[in-house]
Order: sequence, then C-alpha cells, then structure tokens
Amino acid sequence: MEFSASTPIYLQVVDEIKRLLMSGELKPGEKLWSARDMALKYQINPNTAARVYKELETQQLCYTKRGLGTFLTEEPGIAEKLRKEKAEQLIEHVVNELTALGYTKEELHKLLENAF
Repeated sequence: MEFSASTPIYLQVVDEIKRLLMSGELKPGEKLWSARDMALKYQINPNTAARVYKELETQQLCYTKRGLGTFLTEEPGIAEKLRKEKAEQLIEHVVNELTALGYTKEELHKLLENAF
C-alpha cells in the first residue's frame, strides 16, 4: 500500500480496512490481524497499528474480545451502509468541484449519463 503524505497513515489504513469490508474481502464478524501482524502487512509502526484499531473501535467498526483478538462489527448491513456513505461523499465532492467550474445541474446529469 502506498501512503499519501497529506493524510495520517492510520486514517489511510482505516480507509483501506473499510474498503475491504465494503468490497466483501473482509466479512462482518471476521477476526482481524493482530496489531503486530497489521504492522507487518502494511509496513507501519506497531503503535500506528494500535491507533488504527482504536479509530475503528471509535467508529464502532470493530470490537476486541479479551484474549481472542479484534473482530469486525457484526452489525447487519454495515458494508452497504459504508458503501452508501462513501458514494455520498464522492458525489458531493464531484458536484461541488464541477459546480465551482460553472456546470449546471442539467450538464452534470448529462456528464454522468455519458460516463455510463
């Protein structure tokens, strides 16, 4: 994984784990790697890996079972919820950028239609 200098590494890894969950590569309830294994997998500091898990827990996307490890949330529909949130963020960004360039709603519809 290539990291961008503009965003903290731990947030980039959080986004990658969310992407894996949204794409189905990781399943709800699945056991995640240990912090040490995550550090090796993403070539990050173990403290950064621990921060990834702390952020995922803050976002209620994982939980820890003492002595067993860290697991993705089992919340029904979590992958679809994350996909919808991501799509809305991307669409909002694109619409804002293109309207700043002077595109109208109708022109944006045509652009989107042509893209498909």
